[in-house]
Amino acid sequence: MATLVCFHAHPDDESISTGGVMALAASAGHRVVLVVATDGRHGERPEGVDSPEALVERRRAETEASAAALGIHRVAWLGYHDSGMTGWEHNDHPSSFHRAALEDAAARLAAILVEETADVVTVYDWHGNYGHPDHVKVHHVGHRAAVLAGTGAVYEATMNRDHMRRLMAMQRELLGTGSDAAGSDGTEGDRGFDVDGPADDGNPFGMPEAELTTMVDVRAALVAKRASMACHRSQITDTSLFLQMPDEAFAVAFGTEWFIRRGAPAGIHEHGLAGLW
Repeated sequence: MATLVCFHAHPDDESISTGGVMALAASAGHRVVLVVATDGRHGERPEGVDSPEALVERRRAETEASAAALGIHRVAWLGYHDSGMTGWEHNDHPSSFHRAALEDAAARLAAILVEETADVVTVYDWHGNYGHPDHVKVHHVGHRAAVLAGTGAVYEATMNRDHMRRLMAMQRELLGTGSDAAGSDGTEGDRGFDVDGPADDGNPFGMPEAELTTMVDVRAALVAKRASMACHRSQITDTSLFLQMPDEAFAVAFGTEWFIRRGAPAGIHEHGLAGLW
């Protein structure tokens, strides 16, 4: 059996991009470890949560519940503050992940990789999928830690930009091109979200399909993945639409997880993570 370590920026990030592979790996008997870089203190703050510290406590509990839903064996925290979105004053807080020295942060993660004898580690693509400062930092810290620890198989979890475009075309076809339901008012539907438009760092969301190497069918794990998403109740405004989807639509949207394997030639030729399946 192998050990999979998934490195994420914030509590709840694990659910969407790697929840399926984590659940599948756990169900196959592999050891699964979730490492979270930050405490999520600048996420959505629900009613009754009146301070960043209270939100940190709430999100830790939600992450533990999510881990149980996915079958994760260990949750580890690197101990940094959430940096907030690009340009926020929180980017410059001395305890923010964004400000962390690369070698120091990588050493913290490498220690976990060595302790766990990790066979596979997941990070994010070069711009963190959508440019969030903490996601970009996960990319750099994760790759450096893998070198320090000697972890051979590194996968960048990403969004398939072309797949997202296809999903939006399907939505337009189902709802009717130009209808208000399809978002012609610019506030709902796909017109309110442009996958090719600038994300947090000015780049489009995700990566082109031609640059990906790995697609994993995670439909067998969708019950666990959806349950994991539902655990993050404090951030429900980010996921409520997803949780309301009919099962068939949820499977189309979230039944595949996408990766770029470090050192592998571009083009999808893998359907599992090396050493796991």
